[in-house]
Amino acid sequence: MKAQKQHIIAGPCSAESPEQLLASCKPLADNGQASMIRAGIWKPRTRPDSFEGMGKQALPWLKEVGLEIGLPVCTEVANPQHVEEALTENIDVLWVGARTTVNPFSVQAIADALKGVDIPVMVKNPINPDINLWVGAIERLRHAGLTELSAIHRGFSYYGQSEYRNKPMWELPIALKTWFPNVPLICDPSHICGRRDLIPRIAQRSMDLGFDGLMIEVHENPEVALSDAKQQLTPDAFHEMLNGLIIHTGDLSDPVIADQLLILRSKIDDIDEEIIRLIGARMKVAEEIGDYKRKNDLTVLQLKRWKEILETRGDLASKLNLSPDFVSKYLEQIHKESIRKQTDVMDQKGAENDEVMW
Repeated sequence: MKAQKQHIIAGPCSAESPEQLLASCKPLADNGQASMIRAGIWKPRTRPDSFEGMGKQALPWLKEVGLEIGLPVCTEVANPQHVEEALTENIDVLWVGARTTVNPFSVQAIADALKGVDIPVMVKNPINPDINLWVGAIERLRHAGLTELSAIHRGFSYYGQSEYRNKPMWELPIALKTWFPNVPLICDPSHICGRRDLIPRIAQRSMDLGFDGLMIEVHENPEVALSDAKQQLTPDAFHEMLNGLIIHTGDLSDPVIADQLLILRSKIDDIDEEIIRLIGARMKVAEEIGDYKRKNDLTVLQLKRWKEILETRGDLASKLNLSPDFVSKYLEQIHKESIRKQTDVMDQKGAENDEVMW
């Protein structure tokens, strides 16, 4: 099924010239798949001597292209001056970028500048994986009276090996959705991937997870783009990607589908209950081990045993086709709670001994 028009935001990373904007954006409107045009006017760059956008002179270019092709336009704002200049040019939608979301002072300054102006605003996740910064940014804008808010997932900085420019960490946008179930959630595969060849994969994953739309960087000739050349699609590649997307439905109005899903979910409920009971039983044994260690002057942390658990459970997980990363994280939490239980036993018995001495 083709992607729904109202879900798709597309356009170049940066507005470079009126001609470049029109050439990049007109095919998006002609095809009818895009519902909004995006372009960066001010570009927050890591290093000072790189292209930092054309500035406010490009705002009229963006607005004029939007009027010519009949689509609303959006751009990023990072401070109150950007807000004022974008509003002066009647830009339709604003977004708060990842480098701004990470700073509550900057978000508050933007929120203050937007008081009394109920323009749609999109909020990208912060660079670092901190759900509270993302939640807080949305709350600050809400407190300023803004009602048309949406969130953009563009991935998170990661200091390790990854094929992506920014790790997706899907659990964080899913968590945000539980905070704000009525706030549309848009995926930005361009910034997650950093490479155009990976974009279709991430776009499809976001649709599988029930995201409400996509923001895709599209340039008439990405090879000569002044910023983020490697992650921009041509208009033709953009259309091909959208045509290949499978859009799932969240509609449970069909009673047959709903009943079958209920049966499967009840199985999950039973298994979850059994897992929790088993974890409870495991922790009781952990307390017994803590008491035994106390009586025999053993330390709570036994590193050799912990490594053995990781190795043997990891082997079992592989045989059961479970993700090693998932099982490792699960075991770490179990081990953490087990250490806490054993430490409590040590502390409690130590306090009892102190009372006896006194």
